[in-house]
Amino acid sequence: MAAPERSTARPIDAVALAQVRRRLQRAPQAPWLHGEVARRMAERLPVILRQPRTVLDWGAFLGAGGALLQRAYPQARVLAVEPDAARRAAGARGIRGAASAVPGPAPARPWWSLRLRGRAAPQSPVEIGDGQGELLWANMALHAVADPLALMREWHRVLAVDGFLMFSTLGPGSLQALSALYAAQGWPAPYAPFVDMHDLGDMLVEAGFADPVMDQETVTLTWASGMALLAELRALGGNVDPRRAPGLRTPRWRQRLAALCDGLAGADGRVALQFEIVYGHAFRPLPRPRLAAETAVPLADLRTMARGGRRHA
Repeated sequence: MAAPERSTARPIDAVALAQVRRRLQRAPQAPWLHGEVARRMAERLPVILRQPRTVLDWGAFLGAGGALLQRAYPQARVLAVEPDAARRAAGARGIRGAASAVPGPAPARPWWSLRLRGRAAPQSPVEIGDGQGELLWANMALHAVADPLALMREWHRVLAVDGFLMFSTLGPGSLQALSALYAAQGWPAPYAPFVDMHDLGDMLVEAGFADPVMDQETVTLTWASGMALLAELRALGGNVDPRRAPGLRTPRWRQRLAALCDGLAGADGRVALQFEIVYGHAFRPLPRPRLAAETAVPLADLRTMARGGRRHA
């Protein structure tokens, strides 16, 4: 009997997380920081020597990397994968509106028509067949889920053998000055904790990936005022820590917070915050069944291992 999968769920308010995700999906465009990280992540694509035929752009809208992937792999089929039902619905409305103005044959089934398994839920796995992509790109998506390991297992499922995973996420070095500001006021944490990159590397191995490589860099953003900083942070997400202050905050409290953030300004008068950007790379190896007195290996895995053995012989 297989051992039950352990849970690595983060301390997150699932209802608040769903609300934040819906709000971000309704935005006219992805946050600026997501686009900047996508650009930096695209600079790492040359480490992938094999040219993928199918690229899975996970969380494409908020990932802001579609154009970069098309430019890097002009011959590949780039699939924009949207696990969020709200984003798929928004794409459907946009396509239907455009189609109604131009007569002609009905368009082919688009990527956003992929359905969720079971009831619609923001983090349900999408219906992508096993081993569909040679490259899975997931920019700034992992910190916006409650269980990173569960998502990695889904990534492992949809990647082909020898397929490559490339992702980015926020690390625990992010927003530390804001956290210290809240602590000085005796307020609860301003955001849910982020996962350390070493723990993410361990999760990759547990999910079935091989040779994970993790690294990070720090990006400093500056704003003209504390109020501008708060507006940017709202565009990036929201506080989904279950230990956050209960109830709604008043405009007066927000003005006080903005004034305190003004105190983070440097010598140039601009308010600054640092973001730790964590990058991860790994690939999906040939299946390796765990040996026991009696070992059951799925037929699909046997076929995959047989093909792999012929290829590497």
